[in-house]
Amino acid sequence: MSVISKKYFGSKEFLKVYCELIKAAQQRKTIYYEDIARIMKLPTRGDHMAKEVGQILGEISECEHNQGRPLLSAIVIRKDTGMPGEGFFKLARQLNKFQGQDEQNFWKNELQAVYGTW
Repeated sequence: MSVISKKYFGSKEFLKVYCELIKAAQQRKTIYYEDIARIMKLPTRGDHMAKEVGQILGEISECEHNQGRPLLSAIVIRKDTGMPGEGFFKLARQLNKFQGQDEQNFWKNELQAVYGTW
């Protein structure tokens, strides 16, 4: 059962972002939400950017989850906090991957799982 509606799945944007996330994971790096916006040719700030980037990252992470892999969007972080945004944790809860309160610990473990997978 899908918790994220499909807007980008299978599109050129989906594939470009997906490939960039895998590349970053293979290099054991993190990337910023603004980087994803640039790939999608969106403004790098604002509500529209946040909504669309969150949408595509949610679709990618749900796809990964359905394949038994960790949430690939764990490598996408905010510049101000150095951690993923609230949408990452909301999706993890919706997918029953995270029920606790320690977001930072969950994220660090998920990030290491992503690195180990890719």
